[in-house]
Amino acid sequence: MPTYNEARTLERAVRSVLALQLPYRLELIVVDDGSTDHTPVILSDIEDERLIVHAHPANLGKGAAVLTGAALATGTHLVVFDADAEYQARDLVPMADAILSGRASVVFGTRLFGVNSVYQSFHHALGNKMATLAANVIFNSYLSDMHTCLKMVPVALFRELRLSSKGFGLDTEITGELLRRGYRPFEVPISYVSRSREEGKKLVWWDGVDCLMVLLKVRLRGKVRRSATAEPTAIIDLVEAAQLEEDNRVVLSTTSSEVAVSVA
Repeated sequence: MPTYNEARTLERAVRSVLALQLPYRLELIVVDDGSTDHTPVILSDIEDERLIVHAHPANLGKGAAVLTGAALATGTHLVVFDADAEYQARDLVPMADAILSGRASVVFGTRLFGVNSVYQSFHHALGNKMATLAANVIFNSYLSDMHTCLKMVPVALFRELRLSSKGFGLDTEITGELLRRGYRPFEVPISYVSRSREEGKKLVWWDGVDCLMVLLKVRLRGKVRRSATAEPTAIIDLVEAAQLEEDNRVVLSTTSSEVAVSVA
C-alpha cells in the first residue's frame, strides 16, 4: 500500500484490509513515500503484527513505493492496494480465489465502465479506455481495464519483470511486462468509487501520454518466455502442500511450503 499524504483515508484503507477474513495469512506492507501530513502518527497507532511499515525519507514517486513494498514482501503473491479508499478490500477475496483454484496465474480486478462504479471525470474514464485499447493493439491482448490498481501477481514473477518507472508509469509498465511475457490476466469485476481532483486525485493529462510511451518502450523489448513457477499448476501444487501441512489451512509464506498473499 503506497501512500503519500493520504491521512484522510489511510486508516480506513489499512483497517479494511486487516479486517478481511481469509483462510491464509496476510501481510500488509505500507510504504510511506515521504508524507508530510499525519501519516506516520496514524500508522504508529495501528497495532497489528500483520502490518509492516516502511518510510521513504523523501517523496520518490508511487512507482518507487510499490517497488519497495514488493522487495519487502514475504508472501507468494502480491497485490497493490491504494490508500485513497477508491477500492474495496473485500474484492481481493475473489481475486485470490481465482489463483488458488488454479484458474489463473495473474488476476486483474476490473472496473466496469458504468457498472458498480463511480467515475468523477469522464475524461479520466475515457483516457483509461483509450490506453487499454492501445495496450490491446500493441500486445494483441483483450484487457478491459489496464490501469486498475488491483493486479494480483506471483511475487517471483513480479520480481522477474523489468521495471524502472518511479512514478505512475509503473502501473503501465507492469501490465506491459506481463503482456509481453504472454500472460493474459484473468479479470474479476470489482467496485470502484473515484475521487475528484478536489479530493486528492493526482493524475493529469500528460500521465496518459507517458502511458503510451511506456507501452511502446516495453513492446520494443521483445518477447520473453513465461516463468514455469508462475503457471497455475505450480500454484496448485503449492496450495496442496500447504493444505497437507496445515490441516487444510492455507497460509502465506515464501520460506516454507505454505502459501501467502502480500498487499504491497
